[in-house]
Amino acid sequence: MKKTIAVVGLGLIGGSLALALKGFEDFEIVGVDVSQPTLRFAAEHGVGDAVTADAMEVVPRADVTVLCLHPRGIVRFLGEYRDVFKPGSLVTDVCGVKTSIMAGAEILPEGVDFIGCHPMAGTEFSGIEHAFAEMFQKSHLILTPRPSSTPEHVSLMERMGAYIGCKDVVKTTPEEHDAILAYTSQMMHIIALSVCDDEQLFACKGFEGSSFRGCTRVAALDVSLWTELFSMNSPALLSAVDRLEENLHAYREALASGDVKALSDKLAHSAGRKRRMDLEGPDTLTLE
Repeated sequence: MKKTIAVVGLGLIGGSLALALKGFEDFEIVGVDVSQPTLRFAAEHGVGDAVTADAMEVVPRADVTVLCLHPRGIVRFLGEYRDVFKPGSLVTDVCGVKTSIMAGAEILPEGVDFIGCHPMAGTEFSGIEHAFAEMFQKSHLILTPRPSSTPEHVSLMERMGAYIGCKDVVKTTPEEHDAILAYTSQMMHIIALSVCDDEQLFACKGFEGSSFRGCTRVAALDVSLWTELFSMNSPALLSAVDRLEENLHAYREALASGDVKALSDKLAHSAGRKRRMDLEGPDTLTLE
């Protein structure tokens, strides 16, 4: 008898996951979304094995429920369906913040496991029409299990990660995940947004180089999603932004001083750190 994975929320990540998981072991992949256009697109393009607008039709029988909603939507779903999840099942998510989500999962009854999950993949686009099965190829899959999470469920998540093409699976705490993502992802979006706030932006149209396009690529973001990500991870993000401000100020001071050697030394220091990051060898993402 087939088991069931319910993918709740068929946006870019949820749609890509439903595509990537097709054929995984003996699971049927059922996509859930409230949008009829999204469901029609999913059905027409084979996103998962089946789709439904009714979470109550699939969640009570799902062996695994993957919540691919906005962060606050995940917390609401956990509260609304806490007594509906199948006993002994696994609930997980794909959210870019973990501390708030793991706290929200505390509401789940005993016997329903929750493992926080964050595949380090995505694009600047949103919506199921941009979903593709290869989204997760060579990405890191970060897990934040609870102390009570079962080895069987952790192993299942590791096998799912391997099946969708993840480079590796890393286990860490919600707090460490959020501190790292504040620096490597959320702050990068703030930098891109800040560059686009410059009064010279439109005067430069047509003269953008690859460095400008690369820096600002993520600025055309999903506003509602990133408002939630920023606000729900504000302590860690504020710390990262404070460090950025200090580093920017140091460059401003070097420029204002007129000391060319001091500026050159600072450039060499920063460039050297980047080159060390790019050296071939074992990844430094060893949070476990």
